[in-house]
Amino acid sequence: MRQRAAPWAGNGWLRFLNVSAETPSGPDTRPHLVVCGSDALVWTLADELANSRHRIRLTVITPREIRPDVPDLRVLTERGVELRHADRLDEPAFRDAGLAGASALALVMPDDMVNLQAAFCAHEIEEKLRVVVRMFNTGLAGSVSRIFPDHVVLSDAEMAAPAFVAAALGEVAPTHFRRGDRTLYVAHRADVPARNVMLSLATEAEGEVTVLPPEPAPEAARPDDLVLAQALGGSAEGDVTRRLLARAGRRRRPLAAFGRALRAALNRKLGIAVLITMITTVLAGAVLNAWDETDHSLWESIYVTLMTAVGASDVEEKRNSIAQAAQLVLTIAGLALLPLITAAVVDGMVNARLALSQGRLAGELRDHIVLVGLGNVGTQVLRQLHDLGVRVVAIDRHSDARGVKSAQRRGIPVIVGDASREETLRAASIATCRALIVVSTNDPVNLQAALHARAIREDLRVVLRLFDDDFAQRFGTAFDINASRSVSRLCAPAFAAALLERNVHASIPVDRHVLPVGTVTVQAGSELDGVLLSEIDHPTQARVVGMSSAGQGWIDWRPDPRRVLTAGDGVLVVARQRALRALVERSKP
Repeated sequence: MRQRAAPWAGNGWLRFLNVSAETPSGPDTRPHLVVCGSDALVWTLADELANSRHRIRLTVITPREIRPDVPDLRVLTERGVELRHADRLDEPAFRDAGLAGASALALVMPDDMVNLQAAFCAHEIEEKLRVVVRMFNTGLAGSVSRIFPDHVVLSDAEMAAPAFVAAALGEVAPTHFRRGDRTLYVAHRADVPARNVMLSLATEAEGEVTVLPPEPAPEAARPDDLVLAQALGGSAEGDVTRRLLARAGRRRRPLAAFGRALRAALNRKLGIAVLITMITTVLAGAVLNAWDETDHSLWESIYVTLMTAVGASDVEEKRNSIAQAAQLVLTIAGLALLPLITAAVVDGMVNARLALSQGRLAGELRDHIVLVGLGNVGTQVLRQLHDLGVRVVAIDRHSDARGVKSAQRRGIPVIVGDASREETLRAASIATCRALIVVSTNDPVNLQAALHARAIREDLRVVLRLFDDDFAQRFGTAFDINASRSVSRLCAPAFAAALLERNVHASIPVDRHVLPVGTVTVQAGSELDGVLLSEIDHPTQARVVGMSSAGQGWIDWRPDPRRVLTAGDGVLVVARQRALRALVERSKP
C-alpha cells in the first residue's frame, strides 16, 4: 500500500520544521534529556528524539551488552547524541551522564524493577526532574509518583496490543481518549452517525492512503474511511468492544465451552461404550416397567429402573418371562455402567493433564486465534482477546514465559514449543483457526512462523511483529501479510512526546503513522497571536478538533475557522508529529 506524500502547507511551516539542533556557540543552554534502555525501544526512542528538530542535548545510556537485533547506536553520534555504557543504572552512571541539571529522564529498560530502582537513584542526583518510565505493571506507577511529582508511566505492551488485536479481527484499533467533557474515539465512518464525526483521519483511494485529508462532500464520503468521532450518551470503549464482539461473532457461551471441553477430554471408544450401555439401560428399564403388570407413575418407573440397575431389586419368580429378561439385562447393564463412568472420568482427567504437561491440544479447535509469544506484548494481546470472548491457543518456547500463568488462569491452552516448526503450528490447529498473531521478540522465528502458516493455509490472516518498520512493510507487501507492526515504532512517539511535549494528550495509530493529539497554547507576541484559526488547520498536516478561549475551561468543539486567536487561547489539534512541533514553535514569542 503506497502513501501519498503531501507538501508542507505555508512558508511558516517549512521555516519552523528546519529548526537546528546543533550546539550553539558558548555555554550549552539546551534542555538535557537522558534515555536509558537495552532493547529495540531505546534505539527507536533515541532516533525519534534525534530527528525531532528540537533544540535538545540527548544522552543515551545502555549496557555494554545489548540485544543483537538492536542497531548500532554509534550511528546516532553523527547527529549529536552522546553515548554512555553502564551495566547498572546507579548514581555513578547517572553522574557520568550529566543527569544533574537535566530536564527529563526516560527509563525504558524491559524490567520494571530495574526502572523503579533507577528512578530512586536518579532522585538522589536531581529531584526536579521529569521522568518517563516504561512499565509492564502500571500498578507500580504510585511508587514513581512518590519520588517524582512530574512523571509519566507508559506501557509499550498496552499501547501496542490493541493494534495487533484489531488487525487480527479485521477491525480498527480501539483508540479512545477523554478531553474536556467529551470522549473521542477512532472508528470507520460507516460505524458512526454523521453528526458524531469530528474529522477524517485517513482515506484510501486506488491503493494510496491519505492521512488527515480534507473533509469530503457527503456524497464523496467513503464508509471505510477512518474518522475521529465523539461518543455522546455512552462509552466509546464499550461501543468499540461491542462492535468487535459482534463482528468476531464470539460471545461467550459457557455451555458450549463445557461441551467442547467434555468432548476433548473423553476417549472416543470409551465414550461410545458408555453411550451404548446407557441406551441399553434405558431400553431395558422401559421394557421392565411395561411388562411388569403393575401401573407405575413416571417417577416410580425411574425409581424401579435405577434400583434395578444398581442391583437393589429382589428376585421376582412370578414375573412373566419378558419382565424377568428385562430385569436381568438391566442389572447386567447397571453393573457395567458404573465402572465405565468411573473409567471415563479418570481417563478424561489423565488426558487433560497429559495434554497440558506435553503442550498439546486434546482435540481439534476451530475458529480460534493462534497467538505466538507470551512476553509483555503477547500477554496483553492474550488478555484483550479473552476479554472479547475470542478463543485463543497460545504458543511459547518457554514454559515460564510471563503470560503462561495468565493463560492458565483463564483456561487458555498453551503449547510449549518452537513456533517456527510446522508441527508446532499444526498442533495448535493452524489449518482451522481464524487468524495468527506472531508477537515474539525473535524476528527470525516470527518470519518462519508466518511463512509456515501461509504454506499450510494460503488465505490465513497473519498479523506479524517485526522490529524494523520499513522491513515489516516490505515483507508484508511481498508475502501478502495482512498487517506487520513494529512495537517500538508504534510506541516511541508516545514516549518522545511525554519527554518533549507536556501538551500531548493521546496518540492515534493510523496506518503506519502515529498522530499525536495535543493542545497548542497561543502566547502573547507569537506568530499565532492575532491570526485566524484557519491558519492552523492544514489538511494532510494538522487538523483542528476544538478550541478553548483564554481563561475558559470549556472547549468549543465546532469553532468558527474565521475566529481570531489571542494570547491564552488553546487549540486542540490532531497532527503529524513534525507539524505539531512546528505549531508549538509558532505559538512561542
